[in-house]
Parts: sequence; C-alpha cells; structure tokens
Amino acid sequence: MSEQPTIVVRGEAFREVPPEQAVLSVTLSARDRDRETVLARLLERSTELHALLAEAGDAVDRRETGGVQVFPELKRGSERVVAFSGSVSTSVTVTDFEPLGQLLLRLAGLEHAAVAGPWWQLRAGSRAGAEVRRDAIADALSRAREYAAAVGAQVDKLVEIADEGLGGQPTMRAVAFDSARESAGFDVDPQPQTVQATVTVRVTITEPDLTA
Repeated sequence: MSEQPTIVVRGEAFREVPPEQAVLSVTLSARDRDRETVLARLLERSTELHALLAEAGDAVDRRETGGVQVFPELKRGSERVVAFSGSVSTSVTVTDFEPLGQLLLRLAGLEHAAVAGPWWQLRAGSRAGAEVRRDAIADALSRAREYAAAVGAQVDKLVEIADEGLGGQPTMRAVAFDSARESAGFDVDPQPQTVQATVTVRVTITEPDLTA
C-alpha cells in the first residue's frame, strides 16, 4: 500500500490591537560635595516619587527600582574628589491610560527628575497572542484545503502543527521630559500593537484524482 499523500503549508496571521500597558522610566538625581547629603536627597526624592505613585492608585500596576548609583567626581588630572553624584531609576507600569497624561506631568515636575516614556506594550500572556495563533492555524488549514481541492482530494488527517514563534514586537515611542508647568496634562495617544504568528501545518489528504 502506498504512503498516504501529505501537504505541508504555512499559516500566517496578524492583528493590530490596543496596548494594555504603558511603561515609564523615572530617574532621580542629586549632586553635592558631601556624599551623605547626596544620599539624603535621593531618599527624600524617592519618598516623594513613591507618594505620588501611591496617589495614582490602581492606575499604576507596578513599580520597580532598577538601579541606585552614587559615585565621586574627580578633579581633572588628579584623584581629588570635588563632588558626589547619585541617581536612582524606577520603572513604572501603568494600565489605566485615562490619568496617564496628568501622571506624566506630575512626574516631570519632581525636582531633578528625568522622565522617559511611555513605551506601549501588551501584558505577558495576553489573549491577543492566543487569538492570532488560532487565526494562523485557520489560515494554514484553509490553504491546505485549497491545495487538496486543486488535485481532486480532501484534507483527511492533521499530522502536525509547528509554532514558528509569536512575532510583532510592540512599537515603542519615547518622549523625554526635564521640567513642566502644572496644566491639565499631556495628551497621550496609545499606539496600536502589531501581533503576528506563523505556524507550519502538515496534513494527509485523500487519494488525488489527477484525471479531474
């Protein structure tokens, strides 16, 4: 008995979906001739930042302190310390975009704060990924049926589905702020995220009717 004929096809799908998260970066800095003064200022400014984020309530999904740096500044050509500089960086993830513009403005208004963002993204394990993978499989099966019909056959059995990976990295946009006046807040336009998937599907088909 001859081996049952097979068809191998690739299925693709992509969608543009609204972002689910906005990520901001806030870096606080301080400088003084005295190391302890620098540390005290960083602590004071970090406390102010955390209080501001707490006021945002559930709009802030999480905050993460990325790095604290304190280092001496040396006089050129010598090892004499002329000052100390320090910084602390915090990553802020926002899930409610309605108050985002006002939050950006308030963060930019903190003393010696540098704010960058927002970077738009989807949540890890977002349903958008599962939906686009299903679309890719449906696309592959549709192609397989078309190929089978072209030789007078029908798709018989599914043999294999190989996931080639989820692509379409979120589009990122950065906006930097050094200072700002109080106002209603910045206008922010969430950027759609492109989600795509590619799968390879192997199926068997009924005996072709090559005389058709």
